[in-house]
Amino acid sequence: MSQLDDAFARSKAEGRALLIGYLPAGFPTYEEGVRAITAMVEGGVDAVEVGLPYSDPMMDGPVVQEAVDQALKAGFRLTDLMRTVEAVAALGVPTLVMSYWNPIEKYGVDRFATDLASAGGCGVITPDLIPDEAGAWLAAVDKNVLDPVFLAAPSSTDDRLRVVASVSRGFIYAASTMGITGIRAQVGARAGELVGRLKAVTDTPIAVGLGVSNGKQAAEVAGYADGVIVGSAFVRRLLDASTERAGLLEVRALAAELADGVRSGVPSGVN
Repeated sequence: MSQLDDAFARSKAEGRALLIGYLPAGFPTYEEGVRAITAMVEGGVDAVEVGLPYSDPMMDGPVVQEAVDQALKAGFRLTDLMRTVEAVAALGVPTLVMSYWNPIEKYGVDRFATDLASAGGCGVITPDLIPDEAGAWLAAVDKNVLDPVFLAAPSSTDDRLRVVASVSRGFIYAASTMGITGIRAQVGARAGELVGRLKAVTDTPIAVGLGVSNGKQAAEVAGYADGVIVGSAFVRRLLDASTERAGLLEVRALAAELADGVRSGVPSGVN
C-alpha cells in the first residue's frame, strides 16, 4: 500500500473523509512557503498537495495565479519544488505535487519522477495530461512507486471515467465544476453525482476539489466523497494577511475549521 492508500484507510476507519490542502511551492518565498504548509498540517490537514508554479496555467483561478506570480517573481526554481516536498514529507504526511504537464516534460519525465521519489513525494496530480497520452509518465511513476492522480469532470462520459479509473492510483481528483479553481459560495451541484458515477466503476478513493473554502462546505463534500481538497481558500488567507505571522495563524485556523468539517460529514461507504 502507498502512503495515500494508508491515509485513506485510516480516515475511513475513523469514519471521515481525508483532508488535502494545497499551496504553491515558493509562495511567497521558499522558506515562507514551507512554514505556511507546516501551519496547514499543524491545523489538521492529512495530506499536502504542493503546486508547481507555472507561467501559463489552464486551471488556476485568479487567487492561485496571484500566488504563483509572486513565487515566480521571487525566483522560484524546480529545485525549490523538490526542497519543499522534502521538507513537507518530513512532517510525516503524504505529499503530492500538482503540476501541468509542460514543466514535467521539460524537466525530463524520468528525472522528475526519480527526483520526486527521492525527495519523499508519493504522487503527482497532472490536470492537463489525459490517460491516452500518459504512457511514458505511467512507466516513470511505476518505476519510482509514485501514485498518478488523474482528473474526472462532470462532463466526462462513463467510458472516460472508466479510463481515468483504470490508470489512477492513490485517489481520483473529481472536479466539482467545469472551470478554474477558486473560492465559491457553494460547491458544484454535480459533484455528488460525479462521485457516484465514479464509485460505480472503481474502488479507488475519490477526492473532490474546486470551490471548497469553509468547514460547512467540507462537511457537505465529506458526506459523499472520500477526500476533500482545499486550495484557493488557504492561498487567500496568506494573500490577505498583513504579516507572515498573521498569515500562518489564519492558515492554521482554516485548517482546523476544515478538519472539524470533514469529521462531521460521513463519507459514503463508511458504516
